[in-house]
Amino acid sequence: MARLTYTITDETPRLATASLLPIVEAFSSAAGVSVRRVDLSLAARILAQFPERLRPEQRVPDALAELGELVTRPEANLVKLPNISASVPQLVAAVAELQAHGYDLPDYPETPETEEERDVRARYDRVKGSAVNPVLRQGNADRRAPAAVKAFERAHPHQARDWDAASRTAVATMSDGDFHHTERTLRSDRDRTVRVVLQGSDGIDRVLHPGIRLQAGELLDAAVLRSGALDGFLRDSMARAAHDGLLASVHLKATMMKVSDPIEFGHAVRAAYPRTFAEFGEVLAAAGAAPERGLGAVSAALTRLPPETARQVRARLEDDRVAGPELAYPDPEHGVCGLDAPNKVIVDASMAALIRDGGQLRDRAGAWRDTLAIIPDSSYAGVYQAAIDDFRTHGTPDPAGLGTVQNVGLMAGKAEEYGSHDKTFLIDAPGRVVVLDEDGTELLDHPVAPGDLWRACQTKPDAVADWTRLALRRALTTGLPAVFWLDPERPHDRALAEEARRVLAAEETAGADLRFLDPVAATIHALGRLRAGQDTIAVTGNVLRDYLTDLFPVIETGTSSKMLSIVPMLAGGGMFETGAGGSAPDLTRRFLDTDHLDWDSMGECFAVAESLRFAGEHGAPAASVLANAADAATERLLVEDRGPKAGVGAPDTRVQHYWLAREWAAALAAQTQDVALAARFAPVAEQLAGREGEILQELLAVQGSPVDLGGYYQPDPARLDAAMRPSAALNRILDQVRFGSQEPLNG
Repeated sequence: MARLTYTITDETPRLATASLLPIVEAFSSAAGVSVRRVDLSLAARILAQFPERLRPEQRVPDALAELGELVTRPEANLVKLPNISASVPQLVAAVAELQAHGYDLPDYPETPETEEERDVRARYDRVKGSAVNPVLRQGNADRRAPAAVKAFERAHPHQARDWDAASRTAVATMSDGDFHHTERTLRSDRDRTVRVVLQGSDGIDRVLHPGIRLQAGELLDAAVLRSGALDGFLRDSMARAAHDGLLASVHLKATMMKVSDPIEFGHAVRAAYPRTFAEFGEVLAAAGAAPERGLGAVSAALTRLPPETARQVRARLEDDRVAGPELAYPDPEHGVCGLDAPNKVIVDASMAALIRDGGQLRDRAGAWRDTLAIIPDSSYAGVYQAAIDDFRTHGTPDPAGLGTVQNVGLMAGKAEEYGSHDKTFLIDAPGRVVVLDEDGTELLDHPVAPGDLWRACQTKPDAVADWTRLALRRALTTGLPAVFWLDPERPHDRALAEEARRVLAAEETAGADLRFLDPVAATIHALGRLRAGQDTIAVTGNVLRDYLTDLFPVIETGTSSKMLSIVPMLAGGGMFETGAGGSAPDLTRRFLDTDHLDWDSMGECFAVAESLRFAGEHGAPAASVLANAADAATERLLVEDRGPKAGVGAPDTRVQHYWLAREWAAALAAQTQDVALAARFAPVAEQLAGREGEILQELLAVQGSPVDLGGYYQPDPARLDAAMRPSAALNRILDQVRFGSQEPLNG
């Protein structure tokens, strides 16, 4: 029997899956395809780290380790939903919730001192940040807007805010002392193991990493972000925003880049509130409000401080607020600014939204304002400045006339996992960080000072070769130009381009339009073609893959949630990812407040269809029939505009899933490839159509009141099921599909 592995994750994707997955399971079972649920939520990943502290009935398997092994096998067939890449505040909140649920978990140790605390911290650090994706993504990404999505957008273009030619919005980024300007790259000439050592000015060597294994041909990059340069840049940026009357908005990825970006975020908080942290930084840190936690942690800590101290801190906060720039507020309705917590502004989602929304963000009163977007590292900041310049010059494009920008992204083998793993270090002593060969030969080195951030990353030759060939296949299949976004002035990109050209020299490339452009030139090229209604394939490294698969989908369709992401695994299996989850926290909060969910599940529907198609191509012909019918159903949903609508009382995600089930059943009943399946689904289609009024009434009637799921990070399964499957009529029909019985229409 063919089997799909389906990930259960967090927040809005988890809510939507609770409604959609029973439909997928019922329809798949009728075709002899099994669906296995695997819990990759933040809560489950935390619990898996502490089995010895839990009762037997509380223990959960280490699903990430299990799936990490699965994706190295050719039979892997995985549907992957967005999960929380946990910042420290999210991790601490999840631990507190699990403790309240009766799990004997230790508190997160901010400054571990004992061996036991260091062990606890190491376990929690395995959960922080981008813990999931590097393990599962054992292939490179082929991500694009399905043709049906583009057709829908041309018929129903999304509304984007107009750009003003006088807009003063701009990107501020570092011109020296950042990762971009200090990068050095080594291509290993053989298999070897290297060490990373901080050679202190005091004569003491400190081993930062005891052994990084490199393959012959593998790229090892190293770079340092200088703390003094960062602080100077942030001070200047805050002063510039205040002087120019722009909102100040810091754009990082402190969720995925679990070591570097949270520290940079803390520097930004200190730069925005310098007097507060200069005078009360130690007091606040002792109360759990280090700047890396954000201003929300400061507000929470005030209740734990002596009243007079709390009053003084409030006074300094107000002094800094008045003296500094106005901050951007991603959630002004709830008083949440971009520096409230490190997970409130995620650069790939936030910059795409800024460009879609006329180059403006909202201030604390909710008014739209021109903004200084502060992106410390300059590696890819120029991409966003180029997009801003294009929109300011040419205006907001009509989505109905746009082409599309597809993406082939390098990510296999943890390629370019910058800042989020065990090779990023906060330097605590002056000296030099050196990368040493087995015999002590220096391969790379950087002078460093206390507070600097040093990082390394690896990019394996088989991952680069697979990425290059995938780009070539896409170019030949589509006839579109495939543009490698690589900067010849950057050591890593230069080495990557050399390797890609070497691979292409051994391939048949006749008829393929292959180009190499630096990222800024590539942005200008892609936007020009996009406005002309022409399509392009962007071939990028891992970080730009992340950025562009939000930027262009948001420009084209208003959202990245409808994208299709196919990951052909190096070992022969497949992973099928849904759209990005950047809006998940806000949509989850609105659902909990109103019982209305307007998360669009189109991306999940596309992923399911591709997963079934993969199963069909590997020995389960009925799965191919299901896949084709699922595609027909999603196209019908798009044509008829059956997506969720905003506002209580409007059709929401659960209604969208009803229409999917109905159209899917109708397509299966009408197809002629599998007579038995057609006969099985003909009465199902009839019932789903005949009970439309009853089902819709049950789905819509629940809206308007708060929902208690019994937990945010670990919702109660029964409450979650009841909330996301409120139609008894629909549930009975799905049970009949699964168990092979039918009741009369009036039953």
